[in-house]
Amino acid sequence: MAIPSTKATFKEYCLRSLGKPVIEINVDPDQVEDRIDEALQYFAQYHYDGIERVYLKYQITQADIDRARSDASLPVASDIDGTTTAVWKEQKNYIPVPSSVMSIVKVFPMTDKTTSSMFDIRYQLRLNDLYDFSSTSIMHYQMTMEHLDFLDHILVGETVIRHNQHQNRLYLDADFQTDYSANDYILIEAYRKVDPATYTDVWDDIFLKRYATQLIKMQWGANLSKFQGIQMLGGVALNGEQIYTQAQEEINKLEEQIQLAYELPPMHMIG
Repeated sequence: MAIPSTKATFKEYCLRSLGKPVIEINVDPDQVEDRIDEALQYFAQYHYDGIERVYLKYQITQADIDRARSDASLPVASDIDGTTTAVWKEQKNYIPVPSSVMSIVKVFPMTDKTTSSMFDIRYQLRLNDLYDFSSTSIMHYQMTMEHLDFLDHILVGETVIRHNQHQNRLYLDADFQTDYSANDYILIEAYRKVDPATYTDVWDDIFLKRYATQLIKMQWGANLSKFQGIQMLGGVALNGEQIYTQAQEEINKLEEQIQLAYELPPMHMIG
């Protein structure tokens, strides 16, 4: 069995699963491409093997800071009389992100909490209470560090972020004038689509193969349904509705399967 490793071989695999070359598959090549792209999109959206968790760093430029300190004007006209207008301002406090990023979970602050300054409380803690691991209980050190992190969370807080995968932008709701400087780095935790062009084993995923095949089959049935009830030469009648219905039933089963077995669980939020 030829294992698909490219989009072209994957396409031929799906068509062979439907009967090619024994029978003719009445689907245009562009329609096949569309259904494969649709299957890849669904695979990345719902299958845990369709995405990967990554940590990406970005160096802030002066252009980012200048853009974040400027506003975009959004003029709005009244829907009632059309004469009253208002101009809204929206801060352009965003940085561009790759289009392959599906979601951004967190932005890590790039601050050095292990500073060697003698006036830092963490330095004093290590100097006085933890100069060797036999002089004090490590439990005391752990509880103190957790308390300091809690104070930092309450008094300083975390940067509020906003992200929409269709915008390819990461909005940082912070004061760019004081919180960031040129050449500073930010580190994000994100989920990124697995690129099948780089990781060719994606094309051999059993769910992706079955799902794409059924999408192409449903397209085949939709094409043939236009000739429903028409007698062909030799008295043959095309039954596109049956092909369409069979494919739709299989797609429903596969989508239910991915929700039960392959979808990542929802993230817990504790407030």
